[in-house]
Amino acid sequence: MIEIRGLAKSYGDHQALHDVSLSIRPGEFVVVLGPSGAGKSTLLRCINRLIEPTAGDILVDGTSLSSNRRDLRLLRRNVAMIFQQHNLVKRLSVLKNVLVGRMADLSPILSSLQLFPEADVKIAMHCLEQVAMSHKARNRADALSGGEQQRVGIARALAQQPKFMLADEPVASLDPKTSRTVLNYLKKSCKESNIAVLCNLHQIDYALEFAERVVGLSAGRVVYDGAPAGVSGDVIRSIYPGLDDPNVLDAAQRLTERRRAAAEAEIALAATSVATTSVEGRA
Repeated sequence: MIEIRGLAKSYGDHQALHDVSLSIRPGEFVVVLGPSGAGKSTLLRCINRLIEPTAGDILVDGTSLSSNRRDLRLLRRNVAMIFQQHNLVKRLSVLKNVLVGRMADLSPILSSLQLFPEADVKIAMHCLEQVAMSHKARNRADALSGGEQQRVGIARALAQQPKFMLADEPVASLDPKTSRTVLNYLKKSCKESNIAVLCNLHQIDYALEFAERVVGLSAGRVVYDGAPAGVSGDVIRSIYPGLDDPNVLDAAQRLTERRRAAAEAEIALAATSVATTSVEGRA
């Protein structure tokens, strides 16, 4: 469980985050939705202490983490990061890029020599299999497409074996088809490993399609926190003030209605299953 309590960040007179509080359960896929400048990247960078928050607390499994060296090591071990620009070492192989996620467990000597135990290589290969990239393990990273590089970035984060994963606009530079492929692999692989995900997106359709829970952020404030099926036109306007494009709103509304109908169908199916089991039990 990751808990964020009263997180705030200011830069001089500019307040980038205002009293943000969230709890994220293991395996939950949460999308932070908001326009550019809403504070999405600031939120993620405060969580993993790439920047220091002005106020607030972050707890991992009930333990409050300060900015001292021991707590930062624990935080970085438990929280992995996927960046918008992949951040791969282009001259290294795909496998070695993924093995970077295992370096926290290596001695300084082995790390500097890039010598990894066989157990770590097996972990890295399994992570590549989770994102369908094991066949390119020996390729140089700079020989990959943008979508493939981002899948390697996901594998590297998985290799860290974190409890929590932060993804900062992971598909911002990708085309729609590749974006959906990457988000599918991200969600599926983290579900398999029971890793909680907090993923920043600015695309409404991707948020409604992939999120289990949407957190709407506008001007550094949480304006919505709930199921995708509850993201109405009014909610979208609160996240994107001034947005009145009927095409965008209509498309979002249709997606919301489909998610709501799917959720209702799942509940009905579960109720039918319970009723059938009860009848069979009495028989």
